[in-house]
Amino acid sequence: MTAAMDELLGILNLEQLEHNLYRGRSPKLDWQRVFGGQTIAQALVAAQRTVEPERHVHSLHGYFMRPGDTKVPIIYQVDRIRDGGSFTTRRVVAVQHGQAIFSLEASFQQDEVGLEHQVPMPQEVPAPDTLLSQRELIGKFGEAVPDGIRRYWERDRPIEMKPVMLEHYTSREKLEPKQNIWIRTTGPVPADPATQAAVLAYLSDMTLLDTSTFAHGRAIFDSDIQAASLDHAMWFHRSHSLDDWMLYTQDSPSTQGSRGFTRGSLFARDGTLIASVAQEGLIRLKRPPAE
Repeated sequence: MTAAMDELLGILNLEQLEHNLYRGRSPKLDWQRVFGGQTIAQALVAAQRTVEPERHVHSLHGYFMRPGDTKVPIIYQVDRIRDGGSFTTRRVVAVQHGQAIFSLEASFQQDEVGLEHQVPMPQEVPAPDTLLSQRELIGKFGEAVPDGIRRYWERDRPIEMKPVMLEHYTSREKLEPKQNIWIRTTGPVPADPATQAAVLAYLSDMTLLDTSTFAHGRAIFDSDIQAASLDHAMWFHRSHSLDDWMLYTQDSPSTQGSRGFTRGSLFARDGTLIASVAQEGLIRLKRPPAE
């Protein structure tokens, strides 16, 4: 268990303040704003605390409204919208400084048996053991890796990633807007479905927004780009260990109106489809200052 992984599990253990009211904290890091995956995961945990344990999240939809402040706690207010015979629905609003910064709706269902199929995992993707870690990539490519990406890769994080395609990180070549990334947690995750789902929601916010910049030879860390997640949707299909490598395959069908849209699928190493994700984010070119 790494210190960063231990910290992640710690921040997901929300403090209950009152009925339907919870408080979460951020890691003690020098981040400029709260990581979107953290807010999604903590809001999901708040919703889970109000749901019968035999019902598990199968989908969530969230909207980011304001950047989160890492220096103050986040208050999560849960609205118990419906407790039905088969499904439970919850709405959560995350609040800081008296204003909503994020809202989430999630639906829960008890496990049922029924029809089942899934799309296959992409073929001919290099195995994770044959690829370099992000820290190893810094050592290999050195100054070819842009400063913003290098600083991001050097952070101690609870998630380890190995990108399959490296051109985006070492050049400004215009590329097809799709990528495959191997991803896993840096330590074991408790086996209970609620924690597994929250950690999966946390890591699902990784790299999606950047994929929408590939077609333009850009990156979200470019100094003239203003980037931020706007919404995030996720569907949970099958449970699987999160500390083994998963393939996060992503494609961006469209970028327009200063917004980039990306879809993602998370596959276990054995081809099991674990979850599907969709996200739209702000990709705005900053105007140069007037002379």
